[in-house]
Amino acid sequence: MKMPPSLLAAIMGSSAVAGFAPLELFPLPILSLALLLRLWQRAESPRDAALLGLSWGLGFFLAGVSWVYVSLHDVGGLAAPLAIIATLLFCSFLALFPALAGYLYNSRATSADFFWRNPLLAAGLWVLTEWLRGWVFTGFPWLALGYSQTPPSPLAGFAPVIGVYGSGFLAALIAAVLAFGPQRRATWLLIVGLMGSGALLRNMDWTQPTGAPFSVSLLQGNIPQSLKWEPERLPLSLDTYIRLAQAHPAALTVLPETAIPLFFNEVPRDVLQALTRHGALLLGVAVRHREGGYVNGAVAIQSAIPPAPTSAGVIPPAQNTGVQTYAKRHLVPFGEYVPPGFAWFFNLVRIPMSNFSAGPATQLPLQIAGQQIAANICYEDLFGEEIIQSLPAATLLINLSNTAWFGDSLAQPQHLQIARWRALETGRMMLRATNTGITAAIAPDGRVLAALPPFTAGALHLTAQGYTGLTPYTRWGNGLALLLAICACLPALLGAYRRRRSR
Repeated sequence: MKMPPSLLAAIMGSSAVAGFAPLELFPLPILSLALLLRLWQRAESPRDAALLGLSWGLGFFLAGVSWVYVSLHDVGGLAAPLAIIATLLFCSFLALFPALAGYLYNSRATSADFFWRNPLLAAGLWVLTEWLRGWVFTGFPWLALGYSQTPPSPLAGFAPVIGVYGSGFLAALIAAVLAFGPQRRATWLLIVGLMGSGALLRNMDWTQPTGAPFSVSLLQGNIPQSLKWEPERLPLSLDTYIRLAQAHPAALTVLPETAIPLFFNEVPRDVLQALTRHGALLLGVAVRHREGGYVNGAVAIQSAIPPAPTSAGVIPPAQNTGVQTYAKRHLVPFGEYVPPGFAWFFNLVRIPMSNFSAGPATQLPLQIAGQQIAANICYEDLFGEEIIQSLPAATLLINLSNTAWFGDSLAQPQHLQIARWRALETGRMMLRATNTGITAAIAPDGRVLAALPPFTAGALHLTAQGYTGLTPYTRWGNGLALLLAICACLPALLGAYRRRRSR
C-alpha cells in the first residue's frame, strides 16, 4: 500500500531531528528537506504544498521541541492534558512556517526552462520563512536548518561569513538541487564546490588572541527546579556554590542564571565574600531596579566586596566601580513576562519570578580579568544579531542558563549546539555556566573544548582566552544571508512577472 504523501512528509520531518544534537548526523536534515521539496514539486496546488509543509513541520517540531511539555508539566506543574494541548498548539504554530514556504514555492515555481530557478527559489523561501520564525512574536529560531551544520560539517566554515541563516541557505540549496536534478553534473559540482569552500574557510583565523589567558571556574550546581525556590532549601543552593567555588579557585568564577534564588540586595555579604575569595565573580541573580520592578541579571563583582546596596537594591555604578550589571534584554514569553491577555496562564503553572522587565537594548561589556565580557542569559544566545551588538568591544562571550526547566531532554544538547554557532560567527570563545547542564567551554572554531556531564554538581576549571577582530558576520549580521535569500527568489519572481505581461 502506497504511503500518503503527508504521512511521508511527517516521518521525514521527525527524522531530520537526528541531524541536530546530540546525534548530529548533519547530512540527514538536507536529505529530509530534499524529499519535502520533491513532494512540493509534485503537489497539484499551493494548498497541497502548504499541507505537506505543515505535515513535515509537525513531525519535525513535535520530535525536536517536545521538551516544551517537560517545562509545562514536569516542572511548571500544568495539568498533563493542558500541557499536551499547549505543546501541540505551539508545534502547530511553528509548523506554519514550512507550510508558508511550501505555499509560496508551489505558487511561483515553474515546470520547465531554467534548472536553477526552482532550486534557488526553494532555498530562498526556506531561509526567509526560517528568519521570519525567528522574528515573529519575539522569535523562536530553535532548530533552524543551519544549526545542524556544526563541525564536522564543511558548511560550518561559512558561519563567520554569513551566519547560521546563510549556512542554512547553502544547506537548503544543496537539498534543492538534489531534489530537482540529482542526475545533473551541475548538481554535484555545486555540492563539491560548497563543501570544499567551507572546508577551506574553516582553516581561516578571523580573530586574534588579546590579553593574557586567565583561569575560569564554571559552576554547575545541579539544584532541582522543584526545590530551588523553596525558602527552606536556600541553604542547599548557597552551600553548593560556596563549596564548588572554594574547591576550584580561579581568577573568574561563574554561576548560572538565577543561581541564588534571592534578589541581589538580599544575598548575604558573607556569601559574596566566600564566592569572591579567590578572584572575580559573575553571578546570575535577579536585580531590582529603581522603578520597582526587577530584571533577570548578571552581576560582576571584583575580588573586593561591595558595600551594602541602596534601599532599592541598586548599587550606584558611580560610587562603586567594582560592581557591574547586565540585564537580560530578550525575555521569554510566558516564562519571563506575561503577554497581554494571558494572566490566566500563570494561575495554572508554577513559574517563580515570571514578570521580569527587559534590560536596555544597548549595554556595555563587563570588564573582568582584563577582558571585555559580553554576558547573555539563557536563550538570548539564539539571536546572533543581538549577540554581535557587543562587538567589536567584547573579547569573550559567557552564557548563564538555568536548563533545569527542560529536564533530561533534547533541549540541553540542542542549546549547546546553538552556542557553538555563536562562537563560530563571532570568532570568540563562548563559556556556558548552567544549573543542570551542559556547562561547557567552546573554542572560536566551534569545538567543545571541555564539558561537564549533565545532572551532576561540579566545576569546569579551564583557561580562557580573549579574542579581538571582526568576522564578516559581526559586521553585517544576518543582512548578507537575507540578501542571498532574496536574490535567490528574484529569478522565479521575475519569470512569473514576464509571463503575466506576455498574456
